[in-house]
Formats: sequence, structure tokens, C-alpha cells
Amino acid sequence: MDIILTIWSFFQTNILTKPAFFVGIIVFIGYLLLRRPVYEAFAGFVKATVGYLILNVGSAGLTSNFRPILSGLNTRFDLSAVVIDPYFGQNAAWSAIESVGRASSNTMVVLLVAFIFNLLLVAFRRWTKVRTVFITGHIMVQQSATALWIMLFCFPVIRDVPLIILLGILLGSYWAVASNLTVEPTQKLTEGAGFAVGHQQMIGVWLADKIGCAFARHDKKRRASGKEAKEVKLPKFLSIFDDNVVATGTLMLLFFGIIIAILGKDLMHEIDTSFAGNQNFGFYIIEKALNFAVYLSILKLGVQMFVAELTTSFQGISEKLLPGSMPAIDCAATFGFGSANTVTLGFLFGAIGQFIAIAGLIIFRSPVLIITGFIPVFFDNATFALFAHRKGGMKAVVATAFCSGLTQVLLGAVCASFFGLAQYGGWHGNFDISTVWLAGGALMKYTGYIGLAVCVAALLVIPQIQYRRHKSTYFTIAEDYGKYCEMTGEEER
Repeated sequence: MDIILTIWSFFQTNILTKPAFFVGIIVFIGYLLLRRPVYEAFAGFVKATVGYLILNVGSAGLTSNFRPILSGLNTRFDLSAVVIDPYFGQNAAWSAIESVGRASSNTMVVLLVAFIFNLLLVAFRRWTKVRTVFITGHIMVQQSATALWIMLFCFPVIRDVPLIILLGILLGSYWAVASNLTVEPTQKLTEGAGFAVGHQQMIGVWLADKIGCAFARHDKKRRASGKEAKEVKLPKFLSIFDDNVVATGTLMLLFFGIIIAILGKDLMHEIDTSFAGNQNFGFYIIEKALNFAVYLSILKLGVQMFVAELTTSFQGISEKLLPGSMPAIDCAATFGFGSANTVTLGFLFGAIGQFIAIAGLIIFRSPVLIITGFIPVFFDNATFALFAHRKGGMKAVVATAFCSGLTQVLLGAVCASFFGLAQYGGWHGNFDISTVWLAGGALMKYTGYIGLAVCVAALLVIPQIQYRRHKSTYFTIAEDYGKYCEMTGEEER
């Protein structure tokens, strides 16, 4: 017994609580299961481990850079500033988890359990009707972190083992079911490309597709060619937002530049030791704001490194164990199947919606000030625009992206306040997390384990409803889109 306890203590101290090594070992084992050479498995281990350590550097930099601004807003206006961005949200969730004496490294264990549960749901698809395996690694990490905090917020005294198992079932159900909802819309948009969306706005994608169809039904005169967005002439300067670094730097400079200028030179000297006495205030503002883009780029580099290895490992395992399943991947994969204008217009009208909502928060003196993050405002709204435009044209693009922007800010403020993350300066911000997970979190908070059971049951019922509505074509559209088109009479372009 002492030997077992010693082994467990070693594993817990050196691996389980050190997520960089835990991720590296998962990748190493995954490569071996795929029958890759040992040297390739070792290379995957090194890349994954180093990538996670780089992520830690970026995460620490974001936190230290943001702390003086949070302190200044709290000192002068009694406000909490929250960036709605999944990386800031991940940071905030980990800070909150550590603040209550729990291990943020459990994030990776939750991820692994949730992925296995997703595989099981697909393995038993004859009964579950689930067709998709969620393999977008960096999204899995972000959502595991936020979901882990939501679970601890709802069940503060739950022990680690039941916490990981129950959350793994809940999160795995969400990944499987929400991505499964995107099969039909994505296959039709991409004309049978063979993937579903596995990202932060999967239920939003399903809604956007339905909204587009509703606009089409109410506007019979709209041309069916889907060329409306192409006819819109956009200013050339908007092309700078195609670059994530430029877009993030510009948004951070806009928002934090204004905030720091309002806080004033004297207060920033008091609370920020990095502000040298002889430094020009204007250049301090620029440096401080652009540092967010620097640390976010470092964090993303780390994520890309370890996620590339993790995804290869997971995808290979799922393909080996579950041939015929459909991968659910990054929403950006859909951007090549629509007009570039549609993507830009979605971003533009989503940003307008966000800015109006932020103005509303300021006017009505909300205790939480929301700061736009690039990932929700671009990737959510650009994706919604593509799916809404397929049938609904420009009207659907404008309505869907604008309403999404409003929702991201207003419900983001509610979420940051309700889940206690406002004090840590970040909230996930994407559509599904600020709507579906808010509802689920509130239900679990006030009804306990009954609410958790209801959430899981409600998710697992959805594929059954989908199947009953389209029994003859439900699996065909995922496995053979050409045959599906023949069966339904839809045009295969």
C-alpha cells in the first residue's frame, strides 16, 4: 500500500500538478498508440511540453500587464474591467481556481476525460446519434479551464475525482452534441467538405443558419446565388484586420489607451512600478496597450505548439478507433467557402453591436466595464455571417452579427459578474459560453446536482430529436454528401 501511495504522490506532485508535463506525456502515449517511431513520440513530447511552458510565460505577462489597470479602475471609479476573449477568460478562470485552493492543472485531466466521453458517444452512435468528434485542441483547453471554474463556482466543496468525472461528462456531451448540430449547416455551406464546426459558437452557428433560412422564407424575391455580400464595396483600410496582431494591437490601443488616459499620469505612477518617472505618458500608454498584443502572441505561440501535437495525437486515435466519424474543427476552416466580404461584414456589424452595448454599459453605470477582445468579435461574428448569408443574404448577415455583438457584451458582463471573474479581468466572451453556459451554470448553482443532470440529459436528447426529424438522411449527409443531394433533390454545386 505504501508503494502505491508513494507512486501516486510522485505522479500528483511532478505530473498531475504540472500541466506542461502532463500534456507532453499524453502526446507521447498518443503517438505510441498510433505506432509512430519512438523518436517522433519524443519530439511530440518536447514540442508539447515547451509549448505549454511558453503559454505560461504569455499568461503571466498578460496578468502582470493588466493588474495595474484593474487596480486603477477600482481605485478611481470602483469599476471592474473585463476583456471578453477566451485567452483572457482562461487566465481569469485559472486565477479564480487557484484562489480557492484548487489546482488549475485539473484542466488537462478534465479535457482528457471529456474527449474520451466524446469518443464513447460517437462509438455508440447507433444509440446516441452523435456523429462528430471535437478535435480543436486550443478550444478544448480554453473551455476546459472556464468550465472547471464554473463547476467549482456551482459546487465549491466537491472533491477532485467526482469533479473531473462529472465535468468530463458534461463538457464531453457539449462538445459532441453542439458540434453535431453544425453537421447539416456546414455540409451545405461547404458543399460536402466533410467536417463540422468545433469551436466556441457551435449552437450559435445552428441559430445563424436557422435565422438565414427564416430571412429567405420572408424574402422570396432575394436572389439564390448568394452573391449579395460580394457586391458590397468595402474600404481598403479594413484589410488590416486580417492580421491578428494588428487587429489585437489596434483594439487594445483603442480601449486601454482611453482607459489609461482617463486614469491619468499621476495615478498610473502610483500603481504601476514599470512606469518610469522620466517616461513620456503618451509612449507609456502605447507601450502598455501594445504589450497586450505581445503577451497574447506569446501565449498563442505556446498554444499552437502544444495543440498541434495534441490534435495530431487525438485525431489519429479517433480515426483509428472510430472510422467514419466526422471531425469537428476550427470555425476558420469555413472562411474559404464564402465571400471574403461576408467575413469582413460579419466582423464589422458585430463590432458595431459590441460598441453600442459597451456605450450602454457606460451610460447606465454598470459596475463591470467590458473591453472588446478580437477573437469573439471576429471569429464568432464572421462565422455567423457566413452561415446566415447562405440563405438569408445581407439582411441576415447584418441582423445576426449585430445581435451577436450586443449579446457578447451584455451577457458577457452578466457572466463575469455572476461567476465572480470580473475581479480577475477576463471572461471567455464567445457566444455559446455567454449564453448556453450561463444558463447551465445558473441552473446548477441554484438546483445543484439536479441541474447538472438536467443539463446533460437535455444535451443528449438533442441528437435524438435531430435523428427523428430526418431518419433517412441523418447519417448520409455526414458520410456521403453526393448521395444525400440525390436523395433530397438539393443542388450539389
